[in-house]
Amino acid sequence: MNSTNRVVTSLQNPKVKRLLALQRKPSERDAQGVFVLEGWRELGHCLRRGLSVEAVYYCPEVAGSEHCLSEIAVPEDSVWLVTPEVYSKMAYRGGTEGVMAEVRFERLRLQDLRLSPEPLVVVLESVEKPGNLGAVLRSADAAGADAVIVCDPRGDLYNPNVVRSSLGSIFTVPCVSCSSEECVAFLKGKGISILTAQLQDSELYYDTDMRPGSAIVLGSEAKGLTELWRRAADAHIRIPMLGELDSLNVSVSAAILLFEAVRQRRPAALSG
Repeated sequence: MNSTNRVVTSLQNPKVKRLLALQRKPSERDAQGVFVLEGWRELGHCLRRGLSVEAVYYCPEVAGSEHCLSEIAVPEDSVWLVTPEVYSKMAYRGGTEGVMAEVRFERLRLQDLRLSPEPLVVVLESVEKPGNLGAVLRSADAAGADAVIVCDPRGDLYNPNVVRSSLGSIFTVPCVSCSSEECVAFLKGKGISILTAQLQDSELYYDTDMRPGSAIVLGSEAKGLTELWRRAADAHIRIPMLGELDSLNVSVSAAILLFEAVRQRRPAALSG
């Protein structure tokens, strides 16, 4: 760092107010086309994805000796030093290692997705909790899924809790938001088999062939999937429930079903 770097010392600084508004208001994120992320790992994934970083806020006292700005390739004129007091006000969560950034997000559409010859896709209908979406993205990354499609969402993809719980996988797995009708038409047009996770009229998930192009479709924990998806499905699948409860957290269900697809498609990947 040198003397040309700017320093934010006041909690009333307009940059602090702007960043807090971006964190708290989906309408502000949508209007500005910008979201906020925290943490070195998340910022690294973001930069590798090629997203535009509008501003970086760096607190050396919080970052300590483990991290420094030389780790990230951003223009120096986009970096702002902040005091510990300011950083504490700006930070959405604890333990974020002293770095935050404002990032311009990309608005991917279904037609922008680059799918493999036999794609593996996760579809979430009316996802309710941002943390669940973030966790599903992590599982999708681990399983090498082509994309996550969020249909009729209850929130925006760049909610701070989504970014946080994804641990950077929101930048490694293409994620698209659209209506259920648009998604069904897209999947049918691509010849991707629609596998809906549901209790009624279903077969055990490990008896279903997931080697061809497949979309694993999950609904909200409260209401499940709508009739549109039940009618559109090529197969209804279920996870056996041996206890008294009849469902799992949607992110846990997604992980189980994704890794069944991995087991069928790439058994060698699970033996090493």
